[in-house]
Amino acid sequence: MTRLQWLRHLALIGAILLPWAAMTAAASSPIVIAHRGASGYLPEHTLAAKAMAHAMGADFIEQDVVLTRDGVPIVLHDIHLESTTDVALRFPDRARPDGRYYAIDFTLAEIRSLRAQERLDSDGQAVYPGRFPAHTGDFRVPTLAEEIDLISGLDRSRQRRTGLYIEFKSPRFHRREGHDIAQRVLDVLREKGYDQRSEQVFLQCFDDETLRYLRHELKTPLPLIQLIADPGWGEDSAVDYAFLQTAGGLDAVAGYADGIGPWLEQIYLGQDAQGKPVLSNLVALAHARGLQVHPYTFRADALPAGIDSFDALLQLFFLELGVDGVFTDFPDLARTFLQDHRQHRTPQ
Repeated sequence: MTRLQWLRHLALIGAILLPWAAMTAAASSPIVIAHRGASGYLPEHTLAAKAMAHAMGADFIEQDVVLTRDGVPIVLHDIHLESTTDVALRFPDRARPDGRYYAIDFTLAEIRSLRAQERLDSDGQAVYPGRFPAHTGDFRVPTLAEEIDLISGLDRSRQRRTGLYIEFKSPRFHRREGHDIAQRVLDVLREKGYDQRSEQVFLQCFDDETLRYLRHELKTPLPLIQLIADPGWGEDSAVDYAFLQTAGGLDAVAGYADGIGPWLEQIYLGQDAQGKPVLSNLVALAHARGLQVHPYTFRADALPAGIDSFDALLQLFFLELGVDGVFTDFPDLARTFLQDHRQHRTPQ
């Protein structure tokens, strides 16, 4: 082989390997998941918050899904409406005996008439006072189909490929109400051409039985994430969340799911007497079993005790613990952090 032929051979190899290397590097980079959209800036789960998250470069945008009385998947964090809409003003007589307004009791047409707003606490005060002013704006509760249309449309106009990160909210509750929320969501994904896009859709749930149903009976090829709650939150599930954080529990998860979504304070446990972070071994245990780790929720305006800045929190989880992605209300800040520290991540 002459020197010229050798150089041409090297150039050909480079042309093949460089794109492969770029794709491999991209695949190994942690992802930014816009938690309920860019919810640090606009009311959660509104189309405006999702459009802003897209513009901020989120890799995935989260959709919490519940069903209406007529079985339509809508994007709403709670099975109740009063915390994030004006339902109590528009339908004051429609609460159940417990005083809550359940989305499942309202048709899609009725929910479309509601105004979505910044999240309020039980006293009617904004949960995050420094965010978008409560009781202002003309926001609505979108359907899952509408949100997918928005994201896919922005992908086309902005030449991007943004992922969906869908949570099935309270599937046991929906089942008691006569609805199969897992099947309905898969129906929408199929209608929109997303049901086979395993690289572009995550499905998540706190309930392990629902994830097993999705994997083994509904046969979805989409990656599944087992969410891990604090037991005191009363999530709609019979799973033992303490067990899921053990080697045996994660062995079980690896049999039906592709990753875990733990609360960040199940990983960061606080500080010791010397002011150093106290960390659990959950990330290392999960990675040892081939499970991705996507902790939640990273908020610049609600830092864990002992963490003095949002960058410090991201550095701990991205660079020191090597998590595979984070749910954040501030996707722009997480994206900027990763761009500034691209070469310094230490995977587990």
